[in-house]
Amino acid sequence: MGDVVELINKYGFPIVMAVGMGFIIKYVWEWATKEVKPVISDANTVLIALIDRIRMLDNDLIRLNQKVNTVLHLRGKTIEFERVEAEKAINDVKKLKKSENDNAAAAGES
Repeated sequence: MGDVVELINKYGFPIVMAVGMGFIIKYVWEWATKEVKPVISDANTVLIALIDRIRMLDNDLIRLNQKVNTVLHLRGKTIEFERVEAEKAINDVKKLKKSENDNAAAAGES
């Protein structure tokens, strides 16, 4: 502590503080470049890999959604075709019963 007081008496307070600030700045710069920068670089690499995976998942979801929509559309067409065929069968049965009833009624009248 006495050395600092002697330096202040010899060179003045502003000069001693400027040199002290220079050492602090040098220490912070070395710490940031040696310890923080590699960690940020690694984190950046991991972030890029995660972004790529998210894009791949997004593309997979888009493809899956298109496939599901196609299947639902085709299933809807199949169901509609089955409904139309069932209605035709029902109408055919109704026509057959009506013609049988008409034949029976005609046979009963004669």
